[in-house]
Amino acid sequence: MPLVSITTNSPRFAERQNDLISSLSSTVSAMLGKSERFVMVKAEHNPAMLFGGTDAPLAYVELKSIGLPETQAKSFSSELCRVIADELEVFPDRIYIEFTDAPRQLWGWNSGTF
Repeated sequence: MPLVSITTNSPRFAERQNDLISSLSSTVSAMLGKSERFVMVKAEHNPAMLFGGTDAPLAYVELKSIGLPETQAKSFSSELCRVIADELEVFPDRIYIEFTDAPRQLWGWNSGTF
């Protein structure tokens, strides 16, 4: 049910892609207290990105999950930024993160919904 999606222009993406998705998967599982069995990670490289008028390394991240605790968004942001900075060398002030609490009845899986 958790989905973390990242789009970045980081030149380190190609060499760090597998480490990045593995780190994001385990981090999101631990943050949300949900089995990694249900965590999906999507990562894309898009060199045609700007933030603040510059193409210095940046990332846009979406974290969607059923029951996403709004009160923990700040700590989740910190942890996700740490992983992205470690793996892709993108500074936290060059990362936007969108958090979405998905309604259980609108999240499909295994021919049904949660």
